[in-house]
Amino acid sequence: MAPRRARKRAEGGASSNVFSMFDQSQIQEFKEAFTIMDQNRDGFIDKEDLRDTFAALGRINVKNEELEAMVKEAPGPINFTVFLTMFGEKLKGTDPEETILHAFKVFDAEGKGFVKADFIKEKLMTQADRFSEEEVKQMFAAFPPDVCGNLDYRNLCYVITHGEEKD
Repeated sequence: MAPRRARKRAEGGASSNVFSMFDQSQIQEFKEAFTIMDQNRDGFIDKEDLRDTFAALGRINVKNEELEAMVKEAPGPINFTVFLTMFGEKLKGTDPEETILHAFKVFDAEGKGFVKADFIKEKLMTQADRFSEEEVKQMFAAFPPDVCGNLDYRNLCYVITHGEEKD
């Protein structure tokens, strides 16, 4: 049996370093986001910071319950390391780019690199974990089809796994 510390590391436990999950530019972007959200500059994000951040984005009257639920997602006070860890855990659930690309290629028999947006909308709303009309609108608002109604799934997969469009 492996020593306790080695076992914990192998299982991806508490001794793994969250900073090794991201490159320096990503860590800098997270730090900038954290700084923006830490409205009172105390080094922690709390309910009031979240309320102020939402207000700065134009959303006022956010329910207390909603803010409390967000803060409760963290294991304790949200400093930068906890903030980064929470993003790391969320990103762990994202499938690798190749897996997502393969799923789209199933619908692209000719290998053109795009699928019809209407077709994808219909599949998203009728299969497996069905999207609502609002969820489909949000997706297409964030990643609109081209003028011919085609969805460039290669670029979409890149955005899903890397967080920004490639040039």
